[in-house]
Amino acid sequence: MELYFLGTGAGLPSTRRNVTSIALWWNETRGSVWLFDCGEGTQHQMLRAPFGPAKVDHILITHLHGDHIYGLPGLLGSRAFQSATSDVSIVGPKGIAAFVETSIRISCAHLPYQLRFLELDHDEPACRSRQVVYEDQDIVVTVAKLHHGIPSWGYRIDEKPSPGSLRTDVLKSLGVPPGPIYGTLKSGQDVTLDDGRVIRAADVVAPPRQGRSVVILGDTLPTDSAIELAEGADVLVHESTYDAADHDRAKRYHHTSADAAADIAKRAGVGQLVLTHISARYDADGEAQLLQDATDVFENTAIAHDHFRLAVKKPRRSTL
Repeated sequence: MELYFLGTGAGLPSTRRNVTSIALWWNETRGSVWLFDCGEGTQHQMLRAPFGPAKVDHILITHLHGDHIYGLPGLLGSRAFQSATSDVSIVGPKGIAAFVETSIRISCAHLPYQLRFLELDHDEPACRSRQVVYEDQDIVVTVAKLHHGIPSWGYRIDEKPSPGSLRTDVLKSLGVPPGPIYGTLKSGQDVTLDDGRVIRAADVVAPPRQGRSVVILGDTLPTDSAIELAEGADVLVHESTYDAADHDRAKRYHHTSADAAADIAKRAGVGQLVLTHISARYDADGEAQLLQDATDVFENTAIAHDHFRLAVKKPRRSTL
């Protein structure tokens, strides 16, 4: 699993940063790409990435500001030109389906694949502060409401625990030869041997290995829901539009300063914080100040740049 930052700027593109898009590349398992936001020019950024639009099968939109969605129609069209035929799931705020479908219809684009939409409604009374929007045998994705000028969401991606390894050394010491019994024990079932001995799976299978967790937030003011969503995550990706000196400006425009993002990370107990969505007002020295503002509060912080890559490593610890 790798995070690949295609665009890390805020509001409008600059010569140093394109507007927002973050890829979660399942390079170890699925080989596919999940895209979080798709600002204008995202498909151009992919020309320098190790994957292209055809690899994208899930798109998750945090909110409907243009710097987060204007690249969607072009990317979907290019995906068609690349002869991709697999369906694409798009999750996002209410209105994302109308935006995409209208763009495709008016431009007379032909997509040889289906788009599946799941819209999130901030005003829906039944919408809990956290809800599951995707789940399969390996992964669960939950969302939480954030606090921005328009409805904005944060996404948490959790790998489910993987089965523990079979302790073959213990089995051999018990005189249990390799065979179908090993598979039965690995599946968690106890086994009775021909001599009457009972081998308990719990005694010969290591504890499950905890999966990885990544949280990617949309634009937001500091909010308790972000802390709750990010609790204990391995990586938190948080906007950092302004530095600490511009804290009041950040609040006025419904954004977060670097020190406030770091405080969220600290209170959530995450493993690493990555700052993104950086205002074009900051040059290299200004970005260094952003990073300093954050590390003064939460040491394990990185500031993303376009094409920044971060491998999300499997935890060594096991679940109990």
